Amino acid sequence: MGIRKKTNKNPPVLSHEFVIQNHADIVSCVAMVFLLGLMFEVTSKFAVLFITVQYNVTISTNEGPEETAVNHFHHGIKDLATVFFYMLVAIIMHAIIQEYVLDKINRKKHFSKTKHSKFNESGQLSAFYLFSFAWGTNILLSENFLSNPIALWEGYPHTLMPFQMKFFYICQMGYWLHSLPELYFQKAKKEDIPRQLVYIFLYLVHIAGAYILNLNRLGLILLVLHYFVELLFHVSRLVYFSNENRQMGFTIWAILFVIGRLLTLSLSVLTVGFGLSTAENQGFDLAAGNFNIFFVRMTVLSAICLTQAFMMWKFINFQLRRWREHAEVQTLKKKLAPAKSKSKKDKANGVNGVSSHGADSPRSRKEKSS
Repeated sequence: MGIRKKTNKNPPVLSHEFVIQNHADIVSCVAMVFLLGLMFEVTSKFAVLFITVQYNVTISTNEGPEETAVNHFHHGIKDLATVFFYMLVAIIMHAIIQEYVLDKINRKKHFSKTKHSKFNESGQLSAFYLFSFAWGTNILLSENFLSNPIALWEGYPHTLMPFQMKFFYICQMGYWLHSLPELYFQKAKKEDIPRQLVYIFLYLVHIAGAYILNLNRLGLILLVLHYFVELLFHVSRLVYFSNENRQMGFTIWAILFVIGRLLTLSLSVLTVGFGLSTAENQGFDLAAGNFNIFFVRMTVLSAICLTQAFMMWKFINFQLRRWREHAEVQTLKKKLAPAKSKSKKDKANGVNGVSSHGADSPRSRKEKSS
């Protein structure tokens, strides 16, 4: 993310600078239009599509003495409208965190341009990863997915989701979609745009794929695992910017990163490769949401494996670059140490020479004059 300089001059209305400076207010007005639509009967049906979660299914259960109704949800084309609205919410939240938290810290720390950009990126992602990790962990615990791993593939297709799970996926897709216009709003550097587009694309493909293919349980546990590791990295980077001697977090992150990749591959192979392949409900049925065929399973596994391999390749390059930079710094320190000691000796010799030869004593001056 680039540095946004605030000036006293008002840019022309609807110019690029005007939109960038006031994008949070503009987006807030658009979101307010949908909220106001709920107040009128004519527009409420249209506004509900954007604000509330769609495709509600009520299931009656006979647990206990009385019959209770439980609401579940499935996915559909109307979810695109809901994702769009929560993309607007994500843009607003992004601007609030940037202006009231990160910009204030930047002004106190006086970071360089490079550190400023990385600090903003890590600050935003740390907040998102922390929120998503806590929310996802709460869903896993409430639905007992951790204590019963067979539930990851048992009863597939998992077309019905509890409200929290569906809303979680809606917000995830809304957040990563909001990252696209943020590249423009934050004046991202041209050399950073390809890297950011790659990881935005990977997030959207994997999250939307798990959502559409009804692999929402597997997708949820993999996201929670991945977000925890990424949260540790960005928090470590924030700590490093405050004090460059504190690098222990990167070491812990490196260990957990490798473990996270292994767990991701193990859970994916166990669920898709073994669990779904032995499930009773085999076949392809678009109406029923069943995609349990060999081609789809291999495509899912291939996508996950290729993504993990790509992440490991980036990780190895990152570690090699860090080790190379560390070795260069150590070599430079070793070269500077003898030079400093030599300069100190020369100065000491110079002082001794001046004291012994450069200054004439009163007796010597008398002898010279005689």
